[in-house]
Amino acid sequence: MSRIVAVAPVLPDHVYPQARIADELAGLLTADPARRALLTRLHTSCGVEQRHLALPLDRYGALGSFDETNALATACGLDLAERAVRAALAGAGLEPHDVDHVMLTSVTTIGAPSMDAMLVERLGLRPDVTRLPSFGLGCAGGAAGLARVHDHLTAHPDQVAVLVSVELCSLTLQRDDDSTANLVAGGLFGDGGAAVVMAGRDRPAPRAAAARHAWDRAPVVLGARSALYPGTSDALGWQVGGSGLRIVLSGGLPDAVRAHVADDAKALLTAIGAVPDDVGAWLVHPGGPKILEAVQEALDLPAGALTRSWANLARAGNLSSASVLHVLADAMDTGGSPAAPGSLGVALAFGPGVGAELVALRWPDGQGHAA
Repeated sequence: MSRIVAVAPVLPDHVYPQARIADELAGLLTADPARRALLTRLHTSCGVEQRHLALPLDRYGALGSFDETNALATACGLDLAERAVRAALAGAGLEPHDVDHVMLTSVTTIGAPSMDAMLVERLGLRPDVTRLPSFGLGCAGGAAGLARVHDHLTAHPDQVAVLVSVELCSLTLQRDDDSTANLVAGGLFGDGGAAVVMAGRDRPAPRAAAARHAWDRAPVVLGARSALYPGTSDALGWQVGGSGLRIVLSGGLPDAVRAHVADDAKALLTAIGAVPDDVGAWLVHPGGPKILEAVQEALDLPAGALTRSWANLARAGNLSSASVLHVLADAMDTGGSPAAPGSLGVALAFGPGVGAELVALRWPDGQGHAA
């Protein structure tokens, strides 16, 4: 068993309405009036009202090589990661030296040493902290990170671990590419990050009253499931080339989700003696309207079951691996709609592969019992 003690979502300071971003990108992506019209329709219909960007909007037209954009992503990402981890540790009543393990997930920054190594000195983490950087899980990285950190804490039940997600999607912009995939991505993805503090079963809560309150309300991880969908490896991901990371995004992705997600959710829940109707908090990655609609339909969810996901999509766009953690933050009363005491929850996200990552959670019932 592991506990999710605190979640700290973070966003860059530069925030713009969707319509203004669309106007700026139109001039960078295409000179074709028909493609500009398509861009406008896609940006208007994707459920996004505003997005936060790593840079001021007027700087994107001057961006150059992949070297430059990746260096900017690393610098901006480190700042976001530091903010997130400090906020999450404060929420948990812990200090940097209390952290035993760090997992980093990002699919928009590349580097060696990886960002988690750079955070050790910046945050004042212990030099013997264990680290696990992850690249390639994409939008599934947040949910997969919860599962892998849970695995670590199951083996090390007296430890504290931090999951860090940082995504600077805007800095993967491919100028002069008016493919439909790039137009969709340009309207859907935003920048952001999150940090999650998790503790093993045998790790005692801090003595401070505020910290103990957070630990007493912490949901526990009950189980996890990973799945790869056959025949979908070309549906989602990056094409890596001289210009950097070029989006691969198939229109068939929602159909793949619709065909498989119900079986995956039932398998996850069966393993813990539950069924989908028992779930009170569906924490679904806001990958876009068609993904959320596919999940809603496949699981036959009641109206309003994905309200948190739709709200996150509207206020920040798709933040890749960080998005599902922002949805989780909402359910943990650091956002707008906390889960009810005793609720069973499922965190669910999809990434390249195509793969699904699912995590089952249980909130305490008010008397300190969660399992």
